[in-house]
Amino acid sequence: MAPRKQTQSIYQLKITLRGSRPPIWRRVQVRSDVTLGHLHWVIQHAMGWMSSHLHAFTINGVDYGAPMADMGFDEMEMRDQESVKLSKVIPGETFKFSYTYDFGDSWDHDILVEKVLAAEPDASYPVCIKAKRACPPEDCGGVWGYRDFLDAIQSADHPEHEEMLEWVGGYFDPEEVDLAEINQLLKTIPSNTAKFEG
Repeated sequence: MAPRKQTQSIYQLKITLRGSRPPIWRRVQVRSDVTLGHLHWVIQHAMGWMSSHLHAFTINGVDYGAPMADMGFDEMEMRDQESVKLSKVIPGETFKFSYTYDFGDSWDHDILVEKVLAAEPDASYPVCIKAKRACPPEDCGGVWGYRDFLDAIQSADHPEHEEMLEWVGGYFDPEEVDLAEINQLLKTIPSNTAKFEG
């Protein structure tokens, strides 16, 4: 008798941009056997970032990322995100860890493991099942800079109104998020993300 195939576990994660008011967050489902490197791309595409800056996960006091010795970051003692599967660092539901994107602007994300589920036979993972509010523009200065940016674009008499609108491409709605577009991007992430560039 052939051994029964074990059902793949799925982690439902709520990713919240720390300090955002009102909150900016995404609810995603990912396979438990993917790496932290894979999760990096899930976060980038789900949130709306462009992966043009360094990043790190902090899990139980240990930092994981993409070490870049040629850029002088080897002294950061960061463990390789591509060699660690989620199932090895996530013990179960209610577990929390963090993800920082862009060490200058410090976009800190709180990640909560909301549920551990059995994979649906016909479902495709990763998938974003809910999203609230637009991702801030890259390089706007972190959460505080984003607040200043919103003040400028939402007030026609603000001295930087025209300049900020032009900088962001003429239009920005902080409430707008496109779930279908996020899920299209998530489908582009390969199983092995070691050489993936988005």
